[in-house]
Amino acid sequence: MDEILGGLMNPTLRTIGLFALLTLLFIFVGYIIGYLYGDTVSSILFFLIIAFIINLFSYFFSAKIVLWSYHAKIISENDNPRIFRIVSTVAQKAKIPVPKIAIIDTQVPNAFATGRNKKNAVVAVTTGILNILNDDELEAVIGHEMGHIKDRDILVMTVAATIAGALSFAARMSVFQAMFSGRDRNNNSIITIIVLALAAFAAFLIQLAISRQREFKADMQSAKITGKPLALANALRKLEENISRRPLKNGNPSTASLFIVNPFRGLSFLNLFSTHPPTHERIKRLEEIARKDTLESFS
Repeated sequence: MDEILGGLMNPTLRTIGLFALLTLLFIFVGYIIGYLYGDTVSSILFFLIIAFIINLFSYFFSAKIVLWSYHAKIISENDNPRIFRIVSTVAQKAKIPVPKIAIIDTQVPNAFATGRNKKNAVVAVTTGILNILNDDELEAVIGHEMGHIKDRDILVMTVAATIAGALSFAARMSVFQAMFSGRDRNNNSIITIIVLALAAFAAFLIQLAISRQREFKADMQSAKITGKPLALANALRKLEENISRRPLKNGNPSTASLFIVNPFRGLSFLNLFSTHPPTHERIKRLEEIARKDTLESFS
């Protein structure tokens, strides 16, 4: 397991690469729109400024936006001693500062971590996950989120989700404007809408590129931190079953990659492209880790 975890890309380079890639995406949009309307330089400059503002805003405020969008409430130890005890225990095992804890009032079971870094991290859990998991399973889930925090995935995940959401919103607003404004019904407006839609989809594909393997790695981190790979396998099985029956209805699909299990089944065309690896494959790998650890203990 250590060899696999040791092969992770440098988190700082990964973050810089994400910002650079998304900036290039904005430049591309600016170039196309500028070409259509006859002022490429001004358009590229405008979108560069927009990219800078969004990147800067995302770096400092994207975590707060995500927590606000799900009405997550930061709690104190007195509010829920159980989750505080578990998070504190796992943080100690992971050798990182104890993150803030937020509760999302929904019976859809899930969890995610967000924040700029280890010192500003927040672990958010739903009331649903607290109800259906036992302490070992919940500890393993928190171990998964601590894995994201240790690897500084949380900034990359949250920024990608925020920018993908912003581009999707811009594309939707362009469509809305074209529908209700006769002067915008021309070829250039249609091409602009298409470009924005493609940019939003490209941002979503960037999420896919950084999210699938990241989930496997966080699962392995959980097994390493807590020593309970089978507990995480059981937790994933429970989450998958519950979410399949009752997916999350109030939320933004662009944030799906933040959660330990995709909560938006069948709610969006984009969900045809899963932000997570198949749950059964994750369970299989965790069971293999457990078998390996058992064999090593007897050797």
